[in-house]
Amino acid sequence: MKALAEWYKKVGLLGVIAILIVVTSAVYEGQYQKLYDIGIPTEIKNTLGTYYTVTKVVDGDTLHIDINGKDEKVRLIGINTPETVDPRTPVQCFGKEASARMKELSQGKLVRIEYDESQNTRDVYGRILAYVYLEDGQMLNRKMIAEGYAYEYTYLTPYKYQKEFRELQTLARTSLRGLWSTDTCSGSK
Repeated sequence: MKALAEWYKKVGLLGVIAILIVVTSAVYEGQYQKLYDIGIPTEIKNTLGTYYTVTKVVDGDTLHIDINGKDEKVRLIGINTPETVDPRTPVQCFGKEASARMKELSQGKLVRIEYDESQNTRDVYGRILAYVYLEDGQMLNRKMIAEGYAYEYTYLTPYKYQKEFRELQTLARTSLRGLWSTDTCSGSK
């Protein structure tokens, strides 16, 4: 915080306003990484939130994110994908495709997370429970369901986007997308 205060003294109010405009524009244009190169402190939160790097994709509904130098496992709220890594379960139909899609969308990318007041911050396995957004504003949870790579999943308590996710699942199923396709699993695991 002290470094941020010293930095503020150097650039002044107009400098901060100009930098916030650059940050906001850069985030909208997917150029957040380039901000590191021009010396803008990364601890500044922009209007879209703080961004973290996805360091690993476990499967279609679980990621590892570097949060301030700490590796955190994040479980996406409201979705479930066919299993690929659970040692108690064989690889399920469309599981590899769901994992591959999540890797394509998020591996190495900057994301922000949104917690849900209706859910715990962490699950029983210590994973952060969150909605995960890409730099362009797309929510990964929503995208995975809409494209047919995930099922809507409610664990114990209804969540903020439950109705929307269920509607997206119905649309994906009736459109025969992804795991709902007759050429893949027809919705069975």
